[in-house]
Amino acid sequence: MGFSETFQEILLPAIGQTFYMVMVSTILAVIIGFIPAILLVVTEPGGLKPNKAVYKVLDVIVNLLRSFPFIILMIAIFPFTKLIVGKTIGTTAAIVPITIAAAPFASRVIQSSLKEIDPGIIEAAKSFGASNMQIIFKVMIKEALPSIVLGITLTVISVVGCSAMAGTVGGGGLGDVAVKYGYYRFQTDIMVYTVIILIIFVQALQTIGNLIYKKLNK
Repeated sequence: MGFSETFQEILLPAIGQTFYMVMVSTILAVIIGFIPAILLVVTEPGGLKPNKAVYKVLDVIVNLLRSFPFIILMIAIFPFTKLIVGKTIGTTAAIVPITIAAAPFASRVIQSSLKEIDPGIIEAAKSFGASNMQIIFKVMIKEALPSIVLGITLTVISVVGCSAMAGTVGGGGLGDVAVKYGYYRFQTDIMVYTVIILIIFVQALQTIGNLIYKKLNK
């Protein structure tokens, strides 16, 4: 089988599956991760509304979810995945564990971005009578947006890695192709194609993230 046939019949569908997994999982992870990130920044000592109990609980939950190796997490939550999407294998099923794995990572990078804001800007907003909600959404997120974009870029790249690992246990995508053809059938050429495509994919994502960062940071 030549490269053209291999690309059209094997690689192209796998690229589509990987793109689907990565985009949906990243969007969900960022949405879910934003909530604890904001709560962690607000309730931390010296935050807008310090609350030691809430901060400690959230901090432990985020760290706990981040400590699970992805493959173990994916297998451990098979019952939950089946409950959500009705099955445990396939591209859509893989989105559930990928999202759960990526959400705490996204939460931490967003939290770090929000903590980089100069306290003087927040104090200035307070002196003008801004409410906590106004400070969070109109000052903190706005000021941290370029850094948040870089953090989301890191999250997307992390999700690409998770999607490849998901392929080893029936998640589909490029990881599945690499295992089926490159590992089990010893078709080195397909393994090489898969690696090259993943490298290009990651480089493209990083480039796009950098361009958006530069545009927002002007």
